[in-house]
Amino acid sequence: MALALAEAGADIIGVSASLERSGSQVEQEVTALGRQFRAYQCDLSNRQTLMSFIGQVRQDVPVIDILVNNAGTILRKPAAEHPDDYWDTVLETNLSAPFILTREIGRDMLTRGAGKVIFTASLLTFQGGINVPGYAASKGAVGSLVKAFANEWAGSGVNVNAIAPGYIDTDNTEALRNDPVRSQAILSRIPAGRWGTPDDFKGATIFLASSAADYVHGTILTVDGGWMGR
Repeated sequence: MALALAEAGADIIGVSASLERSGSQVEQEVTALGRQFRAYQCDLSNRQTLMSFIGQVRQDVPVIDILVNNAGTILRKPAAEHPDDYWDTVLETNLSAPFILTREIGRDMLTRGAGKVIFTASLLTFQGGINVPGYAASKGAVGSLVKAFANEWAGSGVNVNAIAPGYIDTDNTEALRNDPVRSQAILSRIPAGRWGTPDDFKGATIFLASSAADYVHGTILTVDGGWMGR
């Protein structure tokens, strides 16, 4: 997503709990494209840390045109054994943090009358999953949150939409890919016949962040190899 936006001419603000403050691979790739890259570390599950980051980044970069809410986490345990700390961490990271970021950064977009917000939903926005009740709840709520923001902000020139990834080859799905039974069951249902890759999100990101999507509000765009069509 970051590289796609940089290729299209955007400067990038990167933030995660583990992002190096300088010299990361994504920074090197963005700057090689001739764009600026600012790196921030922030544990989005910590409300105090999140608010401090928001205050700092709004000082450093007064105008943010595009907000991509892509941070997320998943913790697996059956529902009957799912502990409170799993629930709290996942909901805070996947739902509360994107809401607060959108509220705070989006407020400036409303003042300017322009802006693009892209949430990251999931196939579990539409389905319940297995052994991930907190994750399913967070992503189901993200789908409704996108629509709620869009209902209020569409008339003010701010587009709020979401991308729903299918099964993607990232660290979040490592446990599934390492389980030969589950991996084969998943792969056999994907019409495209493969797991997705991060590069598969370039086109969807550019579309939703560009003027091509000016009349697109409250939409959840699935990038899933055809999974939801089965």
